[in-house]
Amino acid sequence: MRIFETTTDLLPHQIDAMNKLLPSRINALLMEMGTGKSRTVIELAKYRSRKIDKVVWFCPVSLKQTVLGEILKHTYCTREDICVFNDEITEKTIPDAMWYVIGIESMSSSARVILTAHKLITEKTFVILDESTYCKYHRAKRTMRITTFSREARYRAIMTGTPLSKGVQDLYSQFYFLSPKILGYSSFYSFAANHLEYSDKFPGMIVRAHNVEYLAAKIKPYTYQVTKEESLNLPTKLMRTVYFEMSEEQQEAYGQAKYDALDAVEYDRFDRYYIFKLFMWLQQIVSGFWNRNGKLLEYKHDRLSTLMDSIDKLRDDKIIVWAKFQYDIEHIADALRTAYGYDSVALYYGKTQESKRKLEEEKFHKNARFFVGTQSTGGHGLTLNEANRVFFYNNGFKYSEREQAEDRCHRIGQEKDVIYTDIHCVNSIDDRIYKSLSKKSSVLYDFQKEVDKVKKDRIKELIKSL
Repeated sequence: MRIFETTTDLLPHQIDAMNKLLPSRINALLMEMGTGKSRTVIELAKYRSRKIDKVVWFCPVSLKQTVLGEILKHTYCTREDICVFNDEITEKTIPDAMWYVIGIESMSSSARVILTAHKLITEKTFVILDESTYCKYHRAKRTMRITTFSREARYRAIMTGTPLSKGVQDLYSQFYFLSPKILGYSSFYSFAANHLEYSDKFPGMIVRAHNVEYLAAKIKPYTYQVTKEESLNLPTKLMRTVYFEMSEEQQEAYGQAKYDALDAVEYDRFDRYYIFKLFMWLQQIVSGFWNRNGKLLEYKHDRLSTLMDSIDKLRDDKIIVWAKFQYDIEHIADALRTAYGYDSVALYYGKTQESKRKLEEEKFHKNARFFVGTQSTGGHGLTLNEANRVFFYNNGFKYSEREQAEDRCHRIGQEKDVIYTDIHCVNSIDDRIYKSLSKKSSVLYDFQKEVDKVKKDRIKELIKSL
């Protein structure tokens, strides 16, 4: 690998990370979102550049352009030094580069990317697994392929701000990628036998973790862990909620969705899939639409007007709006463009082509007042410090998604208190989602636990209470 220099200085906690991690060839950067994981791992690559021939950086597909930007920002490397995987790259057309950025999800579905990645990784490669919780499931194809291909690489690192998004079980695959010797188990089943207790009544449900102190001691020599509170003097997070009620049309549809679920209970079809389906239906309805069996139904609602009224009260602040559904994103964007001009909005969601996402991000950095995106697409990796006003039009079902989205602007470089506003429909599924997120939990997981504990008649009562 060609020698390169960095253009930015390390913060004190990043220097501490380097001092801790450099002696080992395998590293875990368990640094909370916004503390500068990317800058730290780039420094590791710089110090190892005489011993490696390339860096292969696996990250979520939505972050490929962000990783490119981080490398360009913090080093003297040029665009020609960095290969971001696209549809044109194959194992026969691999360009000569210092850095190779590959989407994690592509390691599940693209034979072209899988074969090319396999060819790239050698003993002298430094492999980085960014947002390593994307590979927390030991049986997932992408987890097995990335782990297997990286086994011969001399240097490996994982990066995440949320190593335990669900529990101790998430540790296994992430540290197995670094080395099976760290935890000392050759399979997940032996790990589980020693550390996880499963429910006798409900197969697959973990009820307790054991010997957690042992696991902490095993990973400690290879791990640098820090929180924003420990490392940064960041402004305060302020939370507020704006409420609205369902229209009569929404209430009727809401009742119909619950009636369909009650019917599913009666015929023993109310399983985990149906719980997810019901919650999606209810959340769509309180947002003014229902994609029912492939047919789009729309209802009069006050969610969008509640958002717009809240924004109208602000001056010229830059604003982030997170929404869950593409339907929401497009209606929010239309309303904002009508009120504030077409160029006022940067869009970052599933329909934004991968090649254009960086352009939309830059648009927000420069001139656009509003960043409108889905948490699933834009909630990881982006730095949006220009904004200190954030609206959650609606939420996902997982606390980890909410946490990631909050920290897009509550990170290094933010100088103002960040005000988060939830748009909340009273007496609806929003109440249950808020309750679970407040406990740092998953609404589906919480409801599933309730369902598993009661009989059929009681399940019907739970559904009616939603």
